[in-house]
Amino acid sequence: MATNGCEGRLKMIAELTTNAEQIQDEVLGEILSRNAGTEYLRGYLHGQTEKQLFKKNVPIVTYEDLKPYIDRIANGETSDILLAEPITGFFLSSGTSGGQPKLMPVTAEVANKWELFRGLYESPAMKHFGDINQAGKRLELMFARPEIETPSGLKAASVSTSIYNECNFRANLPKLYTSPVETIFCPDPNQGLYCQLLFGLIQRDEVVKVGSVFASTVLRGIKFLENHWQELCYDIKTGRLSDWITDSGCRNAASLVMKPNPEQADLIETICNCKSWEGIIRKLWPKARYICCICTGIMRQYTTELEFYCRGLPLVSDLYACSEAICGMNLEPLCKPCDISYTFLPNMAYFEFLPVKNEGDGSIEMKSNNEDTELVDLVNVKAGQCYELVVTTCAGLYRYKVGDVLMVSGFYNNAPQFQFVERKNVILSVDQEKTSETDLFKAVTEAKALLDPLGFILTEYTSYVDTSSAPGHYVLFWEIKGKEGTHCKELDPKIMVECCSRMEESLHYTYKIYRKRNIIAALEIRVVKQGSFEALMDYYVSKGTSLSQYKKPSCIKSEEAMKILDSRVIGKYFSPKSPL
Repeated sequence: MATNGCEGRLKMIAELTTNAEQIQDEVLGEILSRNAGTEYLRGYLHGQTEKQLFKKNVPIVTYEDLKPYIDRIANGETSDILLAEPITGFFLSSGTSGGQPKLMPVTAEVANKWELFRGLYESPAMKHFGDINQAGKRLELMFARPEIETPSGLKAASVSTSIYNECNFRANLPKLYTSPVETIFCPDPNQGLYCQLLFGLIQRDEVVKVGSVFASTVLRGIKFLENHWQELCYDIKTGRLSDWITDSGCRNAASLVMKPNPEQADLIETICNCKSWEGIIRKLWPKARYICCICTGIMRQYTTELEFYCRGLPLVSDLYACSEAICGMNLEPLCKPCDISYTFLPNMAYFEFLPVKNEGDGSIEMKSNNEDTELVDLVNVKAGQCYELVVTTCAGLYRYKVGDVLMVSGFYNNAPQFQFVERKNVILSVDQEKTSETDLFKAVTEAKALLDPLGFILTEYTSYVDTSSAPGHYVLFWEIKGKEGTHCKELDPKIMVECCSRMEESLHYTYKIYRKRNIIAALEIRVVKQGSFEALMDYYVSKGTSLSQYKKPSCIKSEEAMKILDSRVIGKYFSPKSPL
């Protein structure tokens, strides 16, 4: 049953989406009237604020185009280079530019939009599952990273860390979440994860929602639990925290709530000490109503395994947002992960869309900045068409290409609904062929279907192009796990060879032609031992990536990352013939 507050927010969503065109024009008008005199816009608009002049004169840009302006502000120049409103700090994007995280300006208005959005995007779930804030607590795996101070004195942090630092969040944390703030800000992610799971198990009868920002983090938590449940049970039984947890904040937080509870420990031990962990989340947290995490885009590869662990619990992906802009929300929380669409909220930014051409071979042709392509307004997109997202925000991003490719799946009132297709430029290419993230996902999905009847699950994968010999070829790293405790060494090599063939047969027309002409060599799958992708995540976290924001790359570029996976290879398999 929805609360009055939830009903009010759902009514607001209906009003926003009904008046989408008017609101979009108002949003752009406010941004231009406020910022037309800035150094950046003055060169294109000469102080004017007309929408058509904006569309005609202001260029479509990427981060590299705006980076010099943002760097000047970070180095101490006034923010009116880009925007009139004072900058209060920066968001650190999980993406990188020249090996460094991108800096996205933050203002008081940005913070207000995020506060409003958090109330809105949870409303559809509350309509279906009830007000979880009143029903119990959330076991959410949360990891903050240290803020970075720029030469200007302004702080830079990830979106999630900025939220965790808010006074309102900290004030409500003990009532709404199982994790003390000390475990969220623990500098060692493994110690923080251990303690968050420990507190979640101690309060297991109060947990009504389990989740994290991304599906990969939830899975990391479950796999960590698989390796540490006996130790966690011992801590609960004795009321003492393991000695390897040395962080003083975690130890102090534990000392306030831990006391010997052998009955609880025995019950958890019985649940965990079973042949199969299918449905383990529901068994450990019996009052949980759903699992909440982003499971679209690159995260969709985790849904099969996550559904195995949460069998019977809905998997809810409730929002689409990034460091650059707040975009949309999922109005149908009970839909399957593969059917998720995000309804764009017209008050969050001014949205434009660059049409993307779907080629006959299944690949996507991206338009360059210089092509004379008319950008489409939010309310004028066409159902079934793919677009690249372009945003103009209150924080100094003007006609900025986010890099996401989206497909219009329908409309809610007058606001379009989008399915996430892929990140732009995440491709494999040996010669002139271009294999996108979507192409790769489809081929992997076809191939891994051969494993399911044998009791195996593909838990992780990534790729790269090996050009150390001619011709070059695609390499896939696969981590495989048995459903019933079966070891991947028991997997028939012939099946893995067949997986290679199935992948090649499922790739696009251009790839197959190049394979037949020997322009591309046989596709290779390298099976890595259990825990390899956790080691990969640990590497990126050690380099400064927030565990909450970590997204495993579809294609490996880093030599160090490559070494981590290559050192853990336990089997190599090649496609035996060119695809038909």
